[in-house]
Amino acid sequence: MKNVIAAAIATLSVVSAVFFSLNTGIRATRANVPAKDFTVVIDAGHGGIDSGVSGVSSKVKESDLNLDIARDLKDYFEAAGIKVVMTRESSAGLYGILSKGFKMRDMEKRKEIINSANADLMVSVHLNFCEYPERRGAQAFYRNGSEKSKRLAESIQEAFNADSETGRDYEALKGDYYVLNESECPAALCECGFLSNEEDEKLLLTEEHRKKIAYSIYKGSLSYLVGLS
Repeated sequence: MKNVIAAAIATLSVVSAVFFSLNTGIRATRANVPAKDFTVVIDAGHGGIDSGVSGVSSKVKESDLNLDIARDLKDYFEAAGIKVVMTRESSAGLYGILSKGFKMRDMEKRKEIINSANADLMVSVHLNFCEYPERRGAQAFYRNGSEKSKRLAESIQEAFNADSETGRDYEALKGDYYVLNESECPAALCECGFLSNEEDEKLLLTEEHRKKIAYSIYKGSLSYLVGLS
């Protein structure tokens, strides 16, 4: 176990006090993971021609930041000995040839990957945009009628709210999203901040903050998994 943790820490290249704190948290919670082989699916939203929303100032693509956060989240889970399945591991979409109906093909491929993984949970990583530029902070969503998904989203939202820099007194909300509705395992969609808000955008452009967001999702997900034991 020491070798696994050491390798994960080396991979993350922890060089700042903040990163040290986050990875200390991984080592501390590693012992709390139940003696069960857990599998999680991480869905990096959008990709390819579908770049999602763009930063209000930088014009950064949501799809690129989603993938960065998803990769950091993968590192955290794997450092805790949890198997990870990614729906998207590159900047490309999952629709194959670009033609009519590409968006639905992309979503159906995500559904296939999620439901074939026999996972204990799925988290989908996204960024938000709002016509009101003062709106900011991270929000978790769950499928209506799924109590397990609600508990997962609430656990992640609690971790989001605890962020001293961007946390808000938000509640996890019901969301009518394809990946939530079609996931056979408990699932949460995480809107990790608003690219329409200059403060959120500035933070999301930093590797440090993206790692913090990923760690909040990891921490909330781990709390849910521990509750399954």
